[in-house]
Amino acid sequence: MNAIIQATPITGPAVWKGPAIANDTAWVHHLTPDTIAVFDAALAHLKARGLSFPHFGKDDFPLHALAPDFARYADELENGRGFLLLRGLPVHRYTEEEINCLYYGLGLHMGTPVRQNPRGELLGAVMNVGDVTKKSTRVYETNLYLPYHSDPSDVVGLLCIRRAKQGGLSSLVSVAAIYNEILARRPEFIGLYYRPMYFEHLCEPMPSLSPIFSFHQGKLSCRYLRQYLELGHEIMKQPLSRVEIAALDLFDEVMHDPAIRLDMMLEPGDIQFANNYAVLHSRNGFEDDEDLAKRRKMIRLWLKMGNARELAPEFPGRNGFPAPVDAVAA
Repeated sequence: MNAIIQATPITGPAVWKGPAIANDTAWVHHLTPDTIAVFDAALAHLKARGLSFPHFGKDDFPLHALAPDFARYADELENGRGFLLLRGLPVHRYTEEEINCLYYGLGLHMGTPVRQNPRGELLGAVMNVGDVTKKSTRVYETNLYLPYHSDPSDVVGLLCIRRAKQGGLSSLVSVAAIYNEILARRPEFIGLYYRPMYFEHLCEPMPSLSPIFSFHQGKLSCRYLRQYLELGHEIMKQPLSRVEIAALDLFDEVMHDPAIRLDMMLEPGDIQFANNYAVLHSRNGFEDDEDLAKRRKMIRLWLKMGNARELAPEFPGRNGFPAPVDAVAA
């Protein structure tokens, strides 16, 4: 099936530029004392039933009173700007187990948490604990710059537990804004981004094919991490052409433009949610504390959303890893 190539600029709320909305409070949702009380009551209910993370379901963690808020968040992620920030979860009040329960319980009411690695983890710790000298170490396990990318799920959430000693700025960029800028600068390149390319790390044992851009039923979707594109083509022994490299260079140039991106420092208790089809996310390098207990810590959540867009056949959906064999057997 031939892909539909959108030859005119994208319009709507998904098209935004960071400097224009940096001081707009509409994307920041403060958790009120009443909302936090609902979370605390749900946590008490869970404990009374003797349940713990991740062995409970949506009804075991009753946040039904907040359903209108969750519906509004889901709509903003899919049909609005594609990102939002929940601010004010008092993480200092909770144990690690309680935080996991609260965050996972929130995820159950927002969508369906999916597995983030072959081990089947439903919450991922984003910390500087990896060995940068090993090629197998993932960038999110280090304090290095994390390039702009999308994760293999409908939505990604990041809960901040601790800030870094210095640095660690979070950054988001609108896919539609990138698209429009490329269209304005080099319209002849647009078709290249619709061609299937080999991506590594799409929750499969070998690289698989996907375009970077897809336009389907009036919505633009994107999948990108240049490092994984280059690795995928290297593994498959399919070198990128000079024109493909030029197109990726232009994509990166636009993506890093300060006039496009939105930078924010996540504070303890902040939860950033982003639609992986509409927004790319990144963070800069940081200096961490020598004490492991004081190091920068984020907890990542991948969600499959009930209101997610329908994806084109040539842009296959990805929602985490399959359950490990031992988990299925259990």
